[in-house]
Amino acid sequence: MKDYYQILGLSRDTSDAEIKRAFRKLAHKYHPDTKGGGDEAKFKEVNEAYQVLSDSEKKAKYDQFGTTFEQGGYQPWGWEDFSQAYGSRQARVDFSDFLRGFSAQGGPAAGWGGFEDIFSEIFGTRPRRARYGPTPGEDININIDIPFEEAVFGTKREIEFYKRVRCPKCNGKGYESGTKIINCSTCGGSGQITSTKQSMLGSFTQITVCPSCKGEGKRSEKPCPQCGGDGRVKEYKKVRITIPAGIDSGQTIRILGQGEAGLKGGPFGDLYIQVRVGPHKYFKREGYNLKVNLPISFTQAALGDKVEIETLDGKRVQLDLLPGTQSGKVFKIKGKGVPHLQGSGKGDLLVKIKVVTPERLLRGERQLFQELSEIKGQSAQIRKGLLGKILR
Repeated sequence: MKDYYQILGLSRDTSDAEIKRAFRKLAHKYHPDTKGGGDEAKFKEVNEAYQVLSDSEKKAKYDQFGTTFEQGGYQPWGWEDFSQAYGSRQARVDFSDFLRGFSAQGGPAAGWGGFEDIFSEIFGTRPRRARYGPTPGEDININIDIPFEEAVFGTKREIEFYKRVRCPKCNGKGYESGTKIINCSTCGGSGQITSTKQSMLGSFTQITVCPSCKGEGKRSEKPCPQCGGDGRVKEYKKVRITIPAGIDSGQTIRILGQGEAGLKGGPFGDLYIQVRVGPHKYFKREGYNLKVNLPISFTQAALGDKVEIETLDGKRVQLDLLPGTQSGKVFKIKGKGVPHLQGSGKGDLLVKIKVVTPERLLRGERQLFQELSEIKGQSAQIRKGLLGKILR
């Protein structure tokens, strides 16, 4: 499991400002377009760590679960992504689409804070806001209900849901291969519509995205007949997921890249699965511990006994009840609780004793109890013998 704090050279109690400074320093050092050639693999690793730790929500989930729920084939933006989408440094790289895409995922680039300064320092220019480009797909949120036992021991599930996927006919382009791409006649290829309006305060100019080409400046003569030019279609998808042992009700599993398809080749969103755990007839969960009540008779409480109790995994363990065991006493059975989500180990099983008092007594039983209550000064052995006679 990757340690994002270690990758950035930070401790877990570090501040947001320190995270940004660490990323800035390492981005300068490892970016492939810096002097000396950088280190592409290191840059990807640093970028991945920063995307998580600079986002408060992602950081909180990482601090709690680590990468336990990072299921799927997610890969952060790397140098190949930059090169394919924007060309080389000599071609006057414009990283605004990257910033916009990262911002759409809830990352720290929202408002361009941080990344704008960093890439300005690396390349000597400030990124420009692009008119269009790849747009990440939407995240999908679903709820699933699982039994108590599956939450404790873990399981695998196949879930089905409806989402946008890349159009199989045009592979997400919005048009078929061989279709001629022409300048948009509505905006003249600019991707924008400029309009001037008059008001009491004078004239003002408004610039909007072209509704015909969606800001691209170009469009195909014949849109894809299957997706209508959107590049995506809706269909049901099945995904097999792993529910980790120890998950609790209200916790979320994140499956990377299983959300909706992005526009114009943008990355897929993520799938968030919120787990709801059903109750158990006997056991209750308290953190990583399990709690259960054990009813015993008055005889067992007074005289002591050896009793067996069945644990959640079906195995039986023996409890030694000493004479005089009180109602409410708790026995701890080590390692029979809930597995920890991270690392090894399990919680404990806490068995709470509940002494059951008889609601009705037969005439002879009542008489013997009365005799027991009247015995004073007798030896413990005599009292115990009489009690055994009463409750046999």
